[in-house]
Amino acid sequence: MRFAYNTSGLAHHRLDDALALLADLGYAGVALTLDVGHLDPLRSSAADVAAVAARCQALGLAVAVETGARFVLDPRRKHAPTLLDDDPAARERRVDFLVRCATIATDLGARVVSTWAGAAPGGAVGDSERTGAPAERVDVFWRRLTDGVAEVLARTAHLPVLLCFEPEPGMFVERPRGYLALRERLAARGVAAPALTLDVGHLLCTGDLPVASAIAAAAPHLAHVHLDDIRDGVHEHRMFGEGDLDLPAALTALERCGFDGLAAVELSRDSHRGAWAAAEALRRLRAAR
Repeated sequence: MRFAYNTSGLAHHRLDDALALLADLGYAGVALTLDVGHLDPLRSSAADVAAVAARCQALGLAVAVETGARFVLDPRRKHAPTLLDDDPAARERRVDFLVRCATIATDLGARVVSTWAGAAPGGAVGDSERTGAPAERVDVFWRRLTDGVAEVLARTAHLPVLLCFEPEPGMFVERPRGYLALRERLAARGVAAPALTLDVGHLLCTGDLPVASAIAAAAPHLAHVHLDDIRDGVHEHRMFGEGDLDLPAALTALERCGFDGLAAVELSRDSHRGAWAAAEALRRLRAAR
């Protein structure tokens, strides 16, 4: 297991400065959120991508690619469009975006590219007893999600990167069991499922506890990890020690299950204090390990 830091928490830094900072602090990797200010996935040239790849290699930083930029596709709607939109053209825009991100990830030498379901129109949830929508509407969203993920997998099958899927509170798939349901739906079509991105803080939001047990259960599918603290079940990523996460127990569980990928600190609300947050997070991780 190697510690990384998500550039979503360094949004006010130039990307080159952010990479140098992380290497200087002692991080082993970077979780690069392709965004309007950090290697814009819609505008960056092949030369731009090659320069970042060379910089990461020179600094000794392993790379994972994150696709959670808030307004990169729509300047008015956060994380829109999604694979669940009612408009087929909008869903295809998200598929195209994910394929583009996977291509950039390949050129960066990244091992994984991570994504999620997105929020369903009307806020329906697919992996909870309280779905917030009629069953037939939930089934429509499941079909759209399965279709979209299957298409991304088919269009990126020739690339040497691993697509990872993250359950995200507030989205259609919030919990690890939703990821497992997606795997089953893909398997029914004969499609090999994506691997799992697990955010340990999210487990405190969705009540998938204890965290160590949830990590152990997820281990067979786990390829990428996000690290953050959560307080009172509210989906706001916090610095370790500012919430309810038992960080030593979570890290021990990851080590016991043999996780050997990047465990990336995700403090997207802390860019205003990004340099301090990156340094302090690593200090607390090392103290807890």
